[in-house]
Amino acid sequence: MIKTYLTGRKTDAPPLLIAHGLFGSARNWRAIAGRLGSEREVITVDMRNHGESPRAGSQGYEEMAGDLAEVIAAHGACADVLGHSMGGKAAMALALTRPEKVRKLIVADISPVPYPHSHDGLIEAMRALDPSAFATRAEADAALARHVEDPAIRAFLLQSLDLKGRRWKINLDVLAREMGRITGWPDFHGAYEGPTLFIAGGNSDYIRPEHRAATKAQFPNARFVKIPGAGHWLHAEKPEAFSETVRTFLNA
Repeated sequence: MIKTYLTGRKTDAPPLLIAHGLFGSARNWRAIAGRLGSEREVITVDMRNHGESPRAGSQGYEEMAGDLAEVIAAHGACADVLGHSMGGKAAMALALTRPEKVRKLIVADISPVPYPHSHDGLIEAMRALDPSAFATRAEADAALARHVEDPAIRAFLLQSLDLKGRRWKINLDVLAREMGRITGWPDFHGAYEGPTLFIAGGNSDYIRPEHRAATKAQFPNARFVKIPGAGHWLHAEKPEAFSETVRTFLNA
């Protein structure tokens, strides 16, 4: 089973399961889990091929949905599920294939559609770094800056650099091979009828008006909100607004 981390305490409410995005880990959601854990148990996970979770040979949404279903089964009959980016697609796949596992669904800044972009450039930038060559994160950042200009993106990627273990805590080879599946979207049949909230960053273009028809076809009870001033990493950029939006929806 993929690695899980528990925050908060068990209450009458179902647990909240949080699935992170590509190149991320449960660590990225520690602050949000802390904010929401005052009212329920929060389960954050390292997705397969990320963090401390097992290395696997695939990164498809059918497999990731199966991972999340296994986590939910270990903690009860069902859960509220929140996913961001790749984790949002995994959460949607779970809801579409195992709707009985999902009471409410929250999708952060991603739509159930294929995207034309690729993250191969970031993978190659990480591959270009030898994790054993750096004594400090500052040294690694200086080396990564030759390939990745944005300091915020570098900081995000370097969270997965294990200096002590001299390794990347990401399975770069599998992610590179599976990139088409990660940026794509399977042809799932049917729809998830449960309450669904799509949260977009006001400055992000991941959730677009032209995605609305495909989204409503698969999630007919979906609602849509935007967090002004936030980009794709809306939970990190606007944690208070993001947490309150999630809490309001879950408690409605």
